[in-house]
Amino acid sequence: MFEAISNIGAYQQRLDELPADERARLGEVRFTDDSIIITAQPVGEMRFDVVERVAPQRVVLQAAQSPVPLTLAVCLKPIGEDATEVTSEIDVEIPAMLKPLVGGKMQEAADKFGDLITTFFGGK
Repeated sequence: MFEAISNIGAYQQRLDELPADERARLGEVRFTDDSIIITAQPVGEMRFDVVERVAPQRVVLQAAQSPVPLTLAVCLKPIGEDATEVTSEIDVEIPAMLKPLVGGKMQEAADKFGDLITTFFGGK
């Protein structure tokens, strides 16, 4: 499971193979070998680069050029021979005065990331 999740570049092919309605639900997202790029209005393009791969339990991505520190982590916990629990964590430091302006959009980005993980790996 770690190999499947940590191979970020392979997500683009999976995304391209999704039915149009599922792809539309995920919004504007694209993948490179070491990054995920999500477009969320009005924030615009958010790029998350892989900064850590700790086999077999964790992949960490960090927002590039973000006005606030933002880290996404995908944590894997084997729960049997053929099952793995996958959780995502988002760590963001939003100054109190900016929370009303960007908090909702950060939550939207977090939700989209969760949708990606569920769509690609929910049945595995």
